[in-house]
Amino acid sequence: MLLYYIFSILFLHCKTPCSAARPAPALTTTPATEAVAVKDSNYTWQNFGSFLNASKGSHVNGMSELKRYFHHFGYLPSQDLKNITDILDARLETAIVRYQAKLGLQITGELDFDTLNQIMAPRCGVPDDTMFHKLHASRHYMYFPEKPRWSRSIPMTLTYSFSKENLIDSLSLSDIKQVFKRAFEKWGSVIPVSFVETEDYVFADMKIGFYSGDHGDGEPFDGVLGVLAHSFSP
Repeated sequence: MLLYYIFSILFLHCKTPCSAARPAPALTTTPATEAVAVKDSNYTWQNFGSFLNASKGSHVNGMSELKRYFHHFGYLPSQDLKNITDILDARLETAIVRYQAKLGLQITGELDFDTLNQIMAPRCGVPDDTMFHKLHASRHYMYFPEKPRWSRSIPMTLTYSFSKENLIDSLSLSDIKQVFKRAFEKWGSVIPVSFVETEDYVFADMKIGFYSGDHGDGEPFDGVLGVLAHSFSP
């Protein structure tokens, strides 16, 4: 089961640090001729390994899915998806360079092992805010479109609640609550916001639950994007 929290405070007057993309944990290195190993349950995601060392101009089945990946996370503009093909073209090469620069990878413009390893690592579903900023500039926070926020005075109190129908067996509810309580206390110590747990899940400002696969919000987990968790605005 995967964490799903309808949760955001990025729209407060205080800009809270957040990073959508992050370096992947160290993975076992395999020879350059081998594809990166992933779960067999996701055929499209597994095929990303076949792009290893693909050269510019080459045609590889499924390359269009990689273009959609880069578009989703902010590296390939919408106009570049017109007449989308499985060819590694100049626009995709540019997207690869943007991605490598953002993630601190060696900038080669190629689908080398380190780049594919990073692409195939599970990650947050929030797009990386890079398309309209200088290549070497990096913000440590980002907003949803239109910057929605809670219209309350500062200091602010926000409530959070846990979905009792969507928990996990590996952790008890009390353990989960303790983890979130500590996290909220740490957050509240540096911003003018207090976080209070409530049993009223329906009317809570932030709703927290554990889900897997297609869970009804149009953003399934375990899919081609390898998303582990995501959040929605107020």
